Amino acid sequence: MSANERATRALKEILQKPGNETCADCGAPDPTWGSSSLGIFICLTCSGSHRSIPDISKVKSLTLAHWEDDEVQFMAMNGNELVKSKYEAAVPVYYYKPTHKDCQVLREQWIRAKYERKEFSEPGKSYTYEEGTRDGMLMKRGRDNGQFLNRRFVLSEREGTLKYFTKYDAKEPKALIKVDTINATFQPEKIGNPNGLQITYLKDYSTRNIFVYHEDCKEIVDWFNSIRAVQLHYLKVAFPGAMDVELVPKLTRNFLKEGYMEKTGPRQTEGFKKRWFTLDQRRLMYFKDPLDAFAKGEVFLGNKDHGYSAGPGLPAGTHCNGVWQYGITIKTPQRSFLFTCETETDQQDWLKHFNDVMNAPMSPQEYTMESTFKHKY
Repeated sequence: MSANERATRALKEILQKPGNETCADCGAPDPTWGSSSLGIFICLTCSGSHRSIPDISKVKSLTLAHWEDDEVQFMAMNGNELVKSKYEAAVPVYYYKPTHKDCQVLREQWIRAKYERKEFSEPGKSYTYEEGTRDGMLMKRGRDNGQFLNRRFVLSEREGTLKYFTKYDAKEPKALIKVDTINATFQPEKIGNPNGLQITYLKDYSTRNIFVYHEDCKEIVDWFNSIRAVQLHYLKVAFPGAMDVELVPKLTRNFLKEGYMEKTGPRQTEGFKKRWFTLDQRRLMYFKDPLDAFAKGEVFLGNKDHGYSAGPGLPAGTHCNGVWQYGITIKTPQRSFLFTCETETDQQDWLKHFNDVMNAPMSPQEYTMESTFKHKY
């Protein structure tokens, strides 16, 4: 057996130790790369981010690269759990720890924050996200013309608001957004920029979208985590007895699912039209275009025990003039909604998400939201 074969076998054995079976940075299963200078096992995607900090992290393929005996021994002495205990010793509860499903900018800044800036290695350290206010320029997409223009944004913990101004010295904001209605999620493909961030909020009980980006990766991720820090502060004031584990899920979240379906109108005699759908917790919103500022309509998905259901197919006699043939019927106490999907796979995936939502118990806030929707129908 050659020295390299021995090293490969030894690395496979080290991989079996608890914590090493997933990527140290994003949790992806079965990591195939390692950092010989940090002593961690990582996935192929995260290894790319580690290559951008070569003075700190030296990455190698576990099977294709040559590993020295002392490097293998170093990996055995360290490993993901031990190294995490050092570099993730003091991650603030609001800080978003990306998974393998998240975009590149989030993962890269998480890696740089941990190993390059060592932000989370010292308990008691003060963070830029917790300064109580954030004031800066972001490129914002125009609601009507689709052009991205420089706009001033101001986040205030004291006021519990996010404002944006069309001019830097403008006295009145173009919009004043309460942080408790905000969701923020990275959407690089939809926005067409690797640092694209979608900010969603409620305006007069309707969903409003703002699409922004910043050329600096760190800046846009800092904005994202600053919003989460202010939201957590607001929630702690609103729910003084709640534990962090209860509050963190109420911060920004990724959408459950997005994509195209066709839908017909309330009389179900109109033609089926292609729309972009976004499922955000119990709100199913649809838009003419993925980058529309306002939803054309919304469907509330309540609990199955309260008259809500989702199933395959369309009611008998439905005139389906659309191109897509894989139907879905959502029934609510007020009315039924009819959709069609392009493929059976899409149909089954949407149905799984709808039924997962309808099987989940509702919170008091969701009952309030449900009553608001009943007035809209």
